[in-house]
Amino acid sequence: MAVKGLRAEYAEATRSALLDAGRRLFIERRYADLSAEEIARAARLTRGALYHHFGGKQGLFEAVFEQIEEELTGRLAASLTETDAWHSGLQALDAFLDECTSVPYQRIVLQEGPVALGWDRWRELDERHMLGLVRNLVDDLTEAGIFQPRSTDLVVRAIYGLLTEMAWGIAEADDAAQARRDAGQIALDMIGALRRSTPA
Repeated sequence: MAVKGLRAEYAEATRSALLDAGRRLFIERRYADLSAEEIARAARLTRGALYHHFGGKQGLFEAVFEQIEEELTGRLAASLTETDAWHSGLQALDAFLDECTSVPYQRIVLQEGPVALGWDRWRELDERHMLGLVRNLVDDLTEAGIFQPRSTDLVVRAIYGLLTEMAWGIAEADDAAQARRDAGQIALDMIGALRRSTPA
């Protein structure tokens, strides 16, 4: 039992070292310019360890990508502190747009993600983390009588698409801080158009 425990601890330490090294290098360098050997060397491990735990460079990148997405959705969930559904949604919107100016999210999710994973896999993973959160907010706003009853799926996809394009716009802007401010107002105007003209 003790030997199995030590092996599990070593395996977890090895995995963590690879994740840490991969995260740092994927932020600093282009995915295409990195080799599996460089990543393993940065983690002070062998290439065999990288392949054993992640199946290679792409598998490690995907694990780092999911790690950052999970951190984001955790922060967004933690931002939902208002009892009023509309103001709670605005808090989540602000938290998301702020995240779009952070280097890890820009580099891993927005810039290198589509290149490393391919568009279809990128979209699958991003939707896995973000669509459920957007759906919950839309449901809350509809139930509170703030949004007019519409096709929930279409509203969720419209908001998700808006946020995704805003994120890329911020990441590609010469002045990310200004783009984030502009995106906040544009998103508020567009999402605000879904509100009822009079209370339910």
